[in-house]
Amino acid sequence: MRKVILLAAIVLTGCLIDVAQADESARAQLDAFAHDLHSLSGTFSQTVYDANGRRGQTSQGALALQAPRQFRWDTQTPYKQLIVADGKKVWIYDPELEQVSVRDQGSHEAHSPLTVLTDLSQMDRDFKASEQGEHGGLEWLRLQSRGKDPQFEYADIGFDGNAPRRMVFQDTLGNRTEIVFSDWQRNPRLPADTFVFTPPKGTDVVGDAAPAVH
Repeated sequence: MRKVILLAAIVLTGCLIDVAQADESARAQLDAFAHDLHSLSGTFSQTVYDANGRRGQTSQGALALQAPRQFRWDTQTPYKQLIVADGKKVWIYDPELEQVSVRDQGSHEAHSPLTVLTDLSQMDRDFKASEQGEHGGLEWLRLQSRGKDPQFEYADIGFDGNAPRRMVFQDTLGNRTEIVFSDWQRNPRLPADTFVFTPPKGTDVVGDAAPAVH
């Protein structure tokens, strides 16, 4: 189950958004969100459902994002897990196991449905976007990858006129993740070390922690 939650969190990376008009289409709101937005912080509640619709664990935590490719996804309950992307590496830290895995920050993050919100030309190139109309009090936009080997079937983003409040993500195995966002802060002044991860002493490091070569 943690792997499903982790995949959804990575796909979520870079969700840079802002205030919009409730009577606008979801795409019009998206265009407004991408304007002059550099960083974002907030909180999340995430619930995973398996392919048979059985509800799994709900996790909660805080996130911070900064254009173009930095993010911090800090799960706080029911267990602790930290994901930090610094623009070159992705660090996934499990304090309970005293282990961190690290890998180059590659195309999966670059072409995720939310990291491209700061570059709508890339979004239009990499994704098919379609209006889903209003339901549940939200205006919905669906993103589907144009790639040959997508990690997900679709990602639906729901807007309520202030900010995106929900996301529904279905992966290629049929697992569905529903995320509720709250406490958004636009362009906050984030601490300098927000997107820096240094393995604590005694932590087992799995993967290549050497600087990525581009």
